[in-house]
Amino acid sequence: MGFDWRFNLSGGPPLVLPFQFKDTETLRKGDLMNIETGEIDLGATNDTDFAGVFVGPENPDDAHKDQPGRVDGTDSTTWALVIVNPDAVYGVTDANARNAGAALDISGASGAMTVAAASNNDVRVVKTKKAAGDETLVVLDPGEHYLAKA
Repeated sequence: MGFDWRFNLSGGPPLVLPFQFKDTETLRKGDLMNIETGEIDLGATNDTDFAGVFVGPENPDDAHKDQPGRVDGTDSTTWALVIVNPDAVYGVTDANARNAGAALDISGASGAMTVAAASNNDVRVVKTKKAAGDETLVVLDPGEHYLAKA
């Protein structure tokens, strides 16, 4: 589960940058990241400096051997790769139909992130989704992305 990069609204490939872990924690591919003091940690609803989606460790040796996509990182030591395009569109599993432009929150723990009803407006739906089983396409709300701040 989690968020998967699909495309950028402006076109082109994803921009992937390295960051150090802010905390000693476990992250998984598809987790949304937040930037705090220049380092990444697991995003949570109402964060204000989202970066994008966790791709994996910068050093392949830091990957968990038995669980692909899992990294047990150490505070200010482990380096990870994160997609950071402010206009990146991500696909996420969501059990609800959604209208284009709808505001949603992010929800869930590492490895199980999804979207939920809005109160903090973390992401916006890019394309109307009629069937509950279809993937929801979202972009980080521009006011919430660390590179899109005024």
